[in-house]
Amino acid sequence: MTDFFLHSMPKDTGWIEVIAGCMFSGKTEELIRRLRRAKIARQKVMIFKPKIDTRYSSTEIVSHNEQSLPSILVENANEILELSKDAQVVGIDEAQFFSLELVDVCNKLADLGKRVIVAGLDQDYRGVPFEPMPQILAIAEYITKTLAICVVCGNPADKTQRKVVSKERVLVGAADSYEARCRKCHYISENQSE
Repeated sequence: MTDFFLHSMPKDTGWIEVIAGCMFSGKTEELIRRLRRAKIARQKVMIFKPKIDTRYSSTEIVSHNEQSLPSILVENANEILELSKDAQVVGIDEAQFFSLELVDVCNKLADLGKRVIVAGLDQDYRGVPFEPMPQILAIAEYITKTLAICVVCGNPADKTQRKVVSKERVLVGAADSYEARCRKCHYISENQSE
């Protein structure tokens, strides 16, 4: 049970929830679960994802296990602030693909009394904190760290192993390019280190 469920929900205020972890750990699945529950409660929900992420759909957030919800593609975080004026709950997927302006946007949305739920990778393929997630984690009221299963040894995994050769920090991909690894089995090859 996470801290989120141990505390009573805030009243008459906004807040930020973060779902962070490696690839294939269920971040988007958990985001979808929370957003669906908000919709069942008849709250006005708006969902956003960065334009760069069209892996499974350009009109929905989609988990690796194919759960989905309609979403709006945005070029930058400030568009979220403009488009979510009527929303009570704002969902943001793939936060690592946004710039640091997302931190300010999340704060402003919460200050306006909105529940803001952000999902994203907390580390890049090298195991380095992936901005803007560390900054959003620092200002969030609720944090959920999701773990995957290491494809090598079966231990809990919190690292994303890149399987293709590229030194680019942002390389949009799925199982074709990445897999989950534990601390012991994760490595950076010489042709991928900076």
